[in-house]
Order: sequence, then structure tokens, then C-alpha cells
Amino acid sequence: MKQQIEGSQAVATVVAFCRPEVMACYPISPQTHIVETLSQKVKAGEVGTCQFLNVESEFAALSVLIGASAMGARAYTATTSQGLLFMAEAVYNAGGLGLPIVMTIANRAVGAPINIWNDHSDSMAMRDAGWIQLFAENNQEAVDLHIQAFRLAEELSCPVMVCMDGYILTHAFELVDLPTQEQVDDYLPPFEPVQVLDPLNPISIGAMVGPDAFMEVRYLAHDKHIRALEAISRTSEAFHEQFGRMSGGLLESYHTEGAETIIVALGSVNGTIKDAIDELRLAGLSVGSIKISSYRPFPTHAFHEVVKDAKRILVIEKDLAVGKGGIVSSDVRMAVQNLPLVVMTVIAGLGGRAIPKSSIVRIVREACLEGLEEPHFLDLNWNAVNDEFVRQQKKRRSGLIPKNIPGDVGPFKLKVGQ
Repeated sequence: MKQQIEGSQAVATVVAFCRPEVMACYPISPQTHIVETLSQKVKAGEVGTCQFLNVESEFAALSVLIGASAMGARAYTATTSQGLLFMAEAVYNAGGLGLPIVMTIANRAVGAPINIWNDHSDSMAMRDAGWIQLFAENNQEAVDLHIQAFRLAEELSCPVMVCMDGYILTHAFELVDLPTQEQVDDYLPPFEPVQVLDPLNPISIGAMVGPDAFMEVRYLAHDKHIRALEAISRTSEAFHEQFGRMSGGLLESYHTEGAETIIVALGSVNGTIKDAIDELRLAGLSVGSIKISSYRPFPTHAFHEVVKDAKRILVIEKDLAVGKGGIVSSDVRMAVQNLPLVVMTVIAGLGGRAIPKSSIVRIVREACLEGLEEPHFLDLNWNAVNDEFVRQQKKRRSGLIPKNIPGDVGPFKLKVGQ
């Protein structure tokens, strides 16, 4: 049934339909609405016999779920930003143990400086922890991916993060086609855990593994992710058959057939990119885009097949590897390393900076004409940056950069493209 509903409320509704048996959550913006709504649903008896645990931290939340999942319970939590980093040790533990926990990441910048707005630096920090990472473009996909995530996690015995852009999606009201409980039950089979702690057959989990076996254990985790590529595609196809709409999968192409320039991105910015492509194609430019839905595992072969005839790729990413450049760009370059095309990195939207359609159109035109410096920082305020360089040269104790830059720029001084 279609409803005009906030993204967080929609996700909470569908997570409840997935019948988790244990939820342990700690509130942190912008995911708080999700766990608040779920706690109300559990209290009202709308999620069966689910236990909702209020814990003292994000680390405690995931630690509780590791125990619950190891006991054979369907487990769920949500977090963001510093909350995800606070549970980092447990994130790696859940991945290494192969526990089918589902976690929503309401993507938000990681400080310092403190910033509560959207970029992808949080989930990127955990990209190699052994979790599948699925990215949603809009709230309909966020709903659909959560249903698929439980099925995928439990089939593979592998934890899954569903990443949705904080505020842009979590707090946006959109028309969403919410499934019924019966539809979700038909698609999501009862949980039959691969790993179950049994008091009659005691074992230890998280045990020490030495050099003689650690590499083999890590290889098997890698192999599981490689096999997950097929499972992600199959899970998406089954969803299409059940619900009548395509959602998820490995990637989505938009006007890539015969395109000379292909834009690559994760998450909600893909909607703006599609609008920019429509404008550019009307102006005669051969441009298309790829939305990466499965970032981990990265769909190397599928990506290679789509871009093999292109001339250039622009990766627009909401993250920055300080001292290096783009993060997603590294995966893209590996996927196309034997192809004669140019890959350019565009760092954009950090800390919630707007990514206007006009800026995307401009940067594509520049890339087609003369290329871009590597990496290119979209709409960076060079006046503010250069003022800081001068300040540091004049005075050794020039002050904290997070304090100086806002003082130079201010909320009304920044001009896009300056």
C-alpha cells in the first residue's frame, strides 16, 4: 500500500514485518527515529515475541546482537557516524564470525569537526569488516533492501549493512509502497541459523586463531563475499517476482548504452545525477551513469561489462581518503585496469554540502573538454582554503582549522563554485 511517509518510519515498519527476535539499539541522529519507532512497535506487541534492549552504547548494542545471533535469533540494530566507529571492534567480530545480523546505517559524516549531516565516511570506514554493504538511492529502495537484507544475511550467514543517506532519506517524506506482513512472510523464510550455541554441545566463539590458520579463515570470508555477488542478484530477482518492482541487485545502469562518459555514484545523489544526464543528453553529450547498489562485495565483473566501451568515468563520491583521494574510485580503477579509459575522482557533498544539478552538469562538461585534476573537489571554497594557508604561514599558532574556516565562510558567505 502506497503511503506518504518519513523514510525512518518506513524502514521501521518493514523491519518490524521482518520479525526480528532481538533488537539492541542506542539512539544517535539521524537514525533515532528508526529505533524509537521500533521500540514503540515492540512495546505494543506488533513484533511478535521480539526483545528490545536499551543499552548503554553502540558497542554494547552490537555486542548483545552477537550473542543473540550466535544463539540463533534473528537480530537487528541501526547506527550512524561515530556510533558505527564506537562499535568497530564488534563490527569486525560479527563479520569474522559470519553472524547474519542486519544493521541500518543512516550515513553521516565522521568528525572532527562535529558534523551531523550526510556523507559516506562512516560506512566507508567499515567497508572491509566483512559485512555486505547495500546502498539505497531513495526511500523505496531503503524499504526494499531491508527485506532483501534479512534473506541475504541468513542465506549466506553473513552480516549486512543497509546504507541510506542521513536526513536526505531518513527524514524525507516520500511516497513509498509498503508491503503487507503477508507479503514479507511469503518472501522471507523462517530463520534457520547455520550457527547455534547449544548447551549440550558447548563450543567457544571468538577463539584465538594463530598464524597457521588465520589466513585460511580470512580467505573463506573473502570467498563468501565473492559468492554473495550471485546471491545478491538472485535475491533481487526473487524480490522482483514477488513484489513486481526491481530494487537492489549489484548495480543499475542509466543511459550507458554507447555512452562516452559514465558517472558512478552511491546513494541518493544518483537522483540528481540522472536529472543532470537528461539535461546533458538533450545538449548532445553522450553521458550515462551507474548506481552501485552493492558496494561490498564490489561488482567488478558486472561493472566492467557496462563500462568497457566508454572513454571516461567520473566517480562522484561523498568520502575522502585523506592524503590519497577517492575511496570508491580505487575500486572502480581496479575493475577497469585493463581498459583504455580515464577514471576521474570528484569529491563532493562532504559534511552535507549540497551537490546541485548545475555543478554536476558543469563538471561533466569540464571533464569532457579537458579533464580534471585528481582528485577534483566539487564546489570547494578556494578563497577560504587559501586564507587558511596564509594564516598558517603568518602565525605558528594560527588556531584550529575547524574554528577558523567557519569564521571565514559563515553560513551566508559561501558561494557555490567559488
